[in-house]
Amino acid sequence: MAAMSSNHGDAVMEPAGAENYRGLSQHEADLRLAAEGANELPSAQSRNVAAIALGVVRDPAFVLLFTAGAIYFLLGNLHEAMLLLSFVVMIMAITVYQEFKTERALDALRDLTSPRALVIRDGRENRIAGREVVRGDILLVTEGDRVPADAVLIAANDLLADESLLTGESVPVRKVTWNGAQQIGRPGGDDLPFIYSGSVLTRGRGIAEVVATGLQTEIGRIGAALTDDAVETTPLQQQTARMVRHIAGVALVLATIVVVLYGLTRGGWLDAILAGITLAMAILPQEFPVVLTVFLALGAWRISRQRVLTRRIPVIETLGAATVLCVDKTGTLTLNRMTVRMLYAGGEFQEVALEKIASLPEKFHELLEFGILASEVAPYDPMERAFHDLGGRTLTGTEHLHGDWSLVREYPISASLLAHGHAWKAPDGDGYAVAVKGAPETVADLCQISSEERTELVGRVAEMAAQGLRVLAVARAKHRGITWPDSLRDFDFDFLGLLGLADPIRPTVTAALAECYSAGMRVVMITGDYPGTAQAIADQIGLAGAASVVTGADIDRMTDDELGRCVREATIFARVVPEQKLRLVNAFKINGEIVAMTGDGVNDAPALKAAHIGIAMGGRGTDVAREAASLVLLDDDFASIVDAARLGRRIYDNIRNAMCYLIAVHVPIAGMSILPLLFGWPLVFYPAHIVFLEFVIDPACSIVFEADEADPDIMKRPPHAQNESLFGGWTLILSLLQGLSVLVAVAVVFGLSLRAGSGEAEARAIAFAAVVISSVALIFANRSRTRSIFVTLRFPNRALWWVVAATGAGMLLTLYVPYLRGLFRLAPLHGADLLLCLGAAVIALLWFELYKLGIGRKAGKRTRDCA
Repeated sequence: MAAMSSNHGDAVMEPAGAENYRGLSQHEADLRLAAEGANELPSAQSRNVAAIALGVVRDPAFVLLFTAGAIYFLLGNLHEAMLLLSFVVMIMAITVYQEFKTERALDALRDLTSPRALVIRDGRENRIAGREVVRGDILLVTEGDRVPADAVLIAANDLLADESLLTGESVPVRKVTWNGAQQIGRPGGDDLPFIYSGSVLTRGRGIAEVVATGLQTEIGRIGAALTDDAVETTPLQQQTARMVRHIAGVALVLATIVVVLYGLTRGGWLDAILAGITLAMAILPQEFPVVLTVFLALGAWRISRQRVLTRRIPVIETLGAATVLCVDKTGTLTLNRMTVRMLYAGGEFQEVALEKIASLPEKFHELLEFGILASEVAPYDPMERAFHDLGGRTLTGTEHLHGDWSLVREYPISASLLAHGHAWKAPDGDGYAVAVKGAPETVADLCQISSEERTELVGRVAEMAAQGLRVLAVARAKHRGITWPDSLRDFDFDFLGLLGLADPIRPTVTAALAECYSAGMRVVMITGDYPGTAQAIADQIGLAGAASVVTGADIDRMTDDELGRCVREATIFARVVPEQKLRLVNAFKINGEIVAMTGDGVNDAPALKAAHIGIAMGGRGTDVAREAASLVLLDDDFASIVDAARLGRRIYDNIRNAMCYLIAVHVPIAGMSILPLLFGWPLVFYPAHIVFLEFVIDPACSIVFEADEADPDIMKRPPHAQNESLFGGWTLILSLLQGLSVLVAVAVVFGLSLRAGSGEAEARAIAFAAVVISSVALIFANRSRTRSIFVTLRFPNRALWWVVAATGAGMLLTLYVPYLRGLFRLAPLHGADLLLCLGAAVIALLWFELYKLGIGRKAGKRTRDCA
């Protein structure tokens, strides 16, 4: 294990850079992972095939089908009994396949959303899933990370850890560098050189070597679990459960009535029970829960393909309702690749127009020198990297680069002092050099400059910020003695100048922003940058309402009511600290907005949790932020948020379309199970017919509708209301009207066939074919509520055509294969009969297509009026 120099007195040693460590090879890591197992604790396991099959057996529809098969055995009708039992096997196979596919999607999401770890392997930094960390890995940890395994610190810089999960201590504890001899023990107390799995780093950074993973860690030994992997119940699932319970109650009552009515009027109580079972099977909407489970799980998987991970499934329902997107500027609207573009020192500006610039005037050397000294030695921050990059190009060969200096103390930035300081010791010096960089107003206060100098400085900062530059000030001081001040305010600083950095706009932002506006979503920029910088970026991307800026100081002066009125209009909030984000989220929520909020830091966690849609940055965000958020952006790109919102709307629309289809398709099936008893007709459907129709319904609702692309205008309409019900209002009425129209058409066809002298088998065949064809027609009709079938036919959906082809082939086999025709009690149909069934389906749904045509024209007119 590599040993580092221990701390001396109050001095804080700077960890060596990652380049000093090689770590394990990938081959060694793979061998250890295979030998010792994944770095994870026992958690809720996904269901295997046997568990899924057991769930199918307990399903009410399965019980009804099995009961019907048993009754056929009692009646001596072995052929129909075997047919139903074969259907039992087929339904079980299909259901197991669908649910197993869902479990695989959920497993993939669990892997993707597991805590990440930054390790060194083969001499290179590599971010991996926490479960892939192995004993001997070199970890790079920093403020906000959740520690993935028990490890010993081989370098530490001002490191504090919250170990309350393990010890109950509410105060973070201080960590030190390992002395090479101390053995790892129980957590708790200050100045231990060990970090423990599950703890959170609240300050500083370090380098550690993993000594225990999985069940061998401290948290593993006490049997705790960090996360709850239980599947959450969403509002839509709750609505669906209530709907299913109500319909099941109605089905039970009606089935009982049918059994009694059939037995009293026609005799044969076993046949009466079969009729009751048939009706119950026709009414029970067992597909509803399947639709939601499949749609939400596969929806989360689809969103993950857009570089957005869904940590909490319910957020998918909320995505389509988002009305306000609160986004950070740096790294989200911009590339987070800062470059130094302008220097100001001695009253003069120096532009750095080209990154390949090789030299700078001497006047600016000291400014850049102390800007580098105030930065980390091996920086991750893009601004600090920019200082090092420019210094490497322009100061090499001068006396202003100090690779041999030792960092002896660090003064971290805080909410009360927006500046960061480093104290350095030269090998041959008799004192210390102190470098500080930070917000210009803060550094000006530290330097105690005159009012005239302050006025001049404010003007120069505004001039640079107006060009979209992020401006930092740099100062220097000297220190002698062994006692260190507690604060940067106690040093005598000299002001050196300003550094202006530019972060290029992401190329996808402008188009994504325009899409947000067309979709009725406000976009609000919240940044810690200077107001002029924020305003310049807003002008470049076309952010609405960029004329005024609200600062963090303004927020502090406002009451909650005043802030609520402010956020109705303001779209730029600058110089905002993370704690103020929570007030902004709550103000938007009080105004009735559905809020999406981005964040990356430890202090962003409350705002992320409070927002309806918390979005953490996957690239630069902390583990704490990711755990508090509902979504994680892997690429930190604003366009990915918009893509997720579009997918959320698509998923919601497809769920609604599938539910409309389910409600509509059950009406004619259930109706044709009741009407024959009321009109004295022969029974139309038996359990076998219902099962055949279920083979059409299940794939249609769980495969066809899920695979449908979004309507082209999905981002040209306002967000849907968050409390909108799928089973209420006009949606339910439209679905019932479709089903009743099909029921009337099928009943008319069946009745006319009987009056024309057709036999029972032939009339049943016509009604059966009419229902099958109408079921397929309902699929086409419900793919969109605003676009006609002729338009949606142009939307690609291979699953649709597979279902149509399989349904058509199955219907033809039952009608024209003698053995199957006998089992289904059907007669062969002529071509004219099939055309009659097709015509009945078209006529039944013609009104709905005319309705959609009218809706589409109104929507087009609204779009033109808005334009």
